[in-house]
Amino acid sequence: MKLSRESQYGLAGMIYLARQGQGAVLAVKTVAAAQALPGTFLAKTFSRLARYGLLRSHRGRRRGYELARNPRGITIREILEGIEGPDLFERCIFWGDGCSGERPCLLHETWKVIRPQVKDALSEVTLADYATGRSSPTAALQLGVLST
Repeated sequence: MKLSRESQYGLAGMIYLARQGQGAVLAVKTVAAAQALPGTFLAKTFSRLARYGLLRSHRGRRRGYELARNPRGITIREILEGIEGPDLFERCIFWGDGCSGERPCLLHETWKVIRPQVKDALSEVTLADYATGRSSPTAALQLGVLST
C-alpha cells in the first residue's frame, strides 16, 4: 500500500476545493497555484477523481472542477482508492509487487492483521475533517480505530 505522489497532490487539491465551500468551481491551474502543485500532474489526478465520482468536471464558461458531494460524505479512503485503485488495501505495504498470498513477504501476516484497521480508520476520516482542520495524521488513533 505504498502511496504515490499523485495521492499526495490529489488529496491536497481536494482539501483545497473543500475549503472553498460547496459548489465552488475552480480551474486546475488555480488549485495548483494555491497549493504549489504541478498543474499538468494535478489535471490528470483530478480527471481520475472525476471518473471515480468524487469530482465533477465543468467545461465552457464555468470551466473547472467541483466536489461531486458534500465533503462530509467523502472519506479519505475513497480519495486514495480513487487515485491508487480499488485494490489499494490488498497490496503489500512493505515490498509492493513482490508479496502475495501465494508468495508472502516476511511481514505479510503482520500487514494482514493491520490492513483492515488502516482501511477502517481511513473510512472514518472525511475530507471535511481535513478541510476544517479537525483531523491530523493521528486522527485515526484518536478515533480509537487503531487502538490496541
